[in-house]
Amino acid sequence: MKTRITLLMIALFMGFNLSVAQQDEECMNNLSIFDSYVKSKKYDDAYGPWNIVRNKCPKFNRAIYAHGEKILKHKIKNSTGADQVAHIKDLILLWDQARENFASKYPVGEVESDKAQLTYKYRKELNASADQIYNMFDDAYTKDAANFKSAQGLYTYFSLIVDLYDAKKKSAQQMFDKYDDVIEVIEKLEKSYTEKLNKLVQKEEGGATLTKKESSYKKNYEANLGAFEKVTSSMDTKLGQRANCEVLIPLYQKDFEENKSNTIWLQRAMNRMFAKGCKDDPLFLKLVEQKNSIEPNADTAFYLYLLTGEQKYFDQTIQLETDPLRKAKLYKKLADDFRKKGSYSRARQYFMESIKLNPSDGSPYLKIANMYAKSANNCGTDNFSKRAVFWLAASTAEKAGRVDGRLRKAASQSAASYRASAPSKADIFTKGNSGQTIQIGCWIGRSVKVPNI
Repeated sequence: MKTRITLLMIALFMGFNLSVAQQDEECMNNLSIFDSYVKSKKYDDAYGPWNIVRNKCPKFNRAIYAHGEKILKHKIKNSTGADQVAHIKDLILLWDQARENFASKYPVGEVESDKAQLTYKYRKELNASADQIYNMFDDAYTKDAANFKSAQGLYTYFSLIVDLYDAKKKSAQQMFDKYDDVIEVIEKLEKSYTEKLNKLVQKEEGGATLTKKESSYKKNYEANLGAFEKVTSSMDTKLGQRANCEVLIPLYQKDFEENKSNTIWLQRAMNRMFAKGCKDDPLFLKLVEQKNSIEPNADTAFYLYLLTGEQKYFDQTIQLETDPLRKAKLYKKLADDFRKKGSYSRARQYFMESIKLNPSDGSPYLKIANMYAKSANNCGTDNFSKRAVFWLAASTAEKAGRVDGRLRKAASQSAASYRASAPSKADIFTKGNSGQTIQIGCWIGRSVKVPNI
């Protein structure tokens, strides 16, 4: 009997950390039972045997906590009143026990932020105040920001300080500081996912086929990056008019003298003013020049380039920025500035530089496709060649969706719209150039193949 149980447990414990010293036949049997129930999603049936193992052998196997979370979330969802509150508190306790017994698998930042998010979700049931929940998130951030990775949790953390600001419990500076804190956490996470994603995109673009595991990783990285993009966008929406120029300029003017040697304050102030469109105010130049005088970096050089148009500052920008992904963002900013001015050739040049550094970002391709489409009427010798530009716009948009799964839907819609404006089969038949390659003039300087009919 013991031999059969042992063989069963060897198979069951694959992927979990088994504490051999605490092997106990009752715990083994009950672990096998609740594991089977959980896999069948019979959480109510799993609850009893799970509790036996949890209480008798807390260090026996990590499945106690991995499966226990699923069981208690089911209980919470399907209960009300005092029973629901009891299950909520029990899940919080379970996470603490997981930390105690399997610390390496349950980092502080992850556990504490999960506890805070659960408390926020059931704040009415738990009678928890915004201050209490914010402090729980702040504890997670302060103790272990590196493992505070939940997109939902990061948004809730920031959203709460905005609510506290509205309630006059936090200052504007505290709110802006927390925005920057959260954005910095997100940027680090995005950098990690993007670097991994770029390797897979480069492999695909090189003509290789991803393995099933790699394809799964690619979808996961794209999903995480998409989630963080939504968080950043939602944070900006939540901040809204609380961070417009009318608010920022007086605040930074008032605090400038006190912080003029504080490089972090200067960096954040100029970044926020630029992001909110306040770069035309004299204070922005004052902030940039001050930061550049004591700690020049790629951002200050870039801002000076935008303000002065002097090439030396752009050269300094590229020289000072060593991180490929940050440099890619700078190229995108520069490209967008040229695009808005109508300098499409220069814009494309810098969009392509951005793509080289961050090949999994498809947004530059969409911008380039849009510039092609807007230039169609000026880049052909007759109606056919002008409309042929839309084929190029469509293929460029499609490439955005190919390299960047987050943009697949938008890229497909854009490509379909461009193709609808391109020459029809009847036009191709009349022109008699099916399958031929034609040159597109003006700033575009590209060729496009006429579809075969």
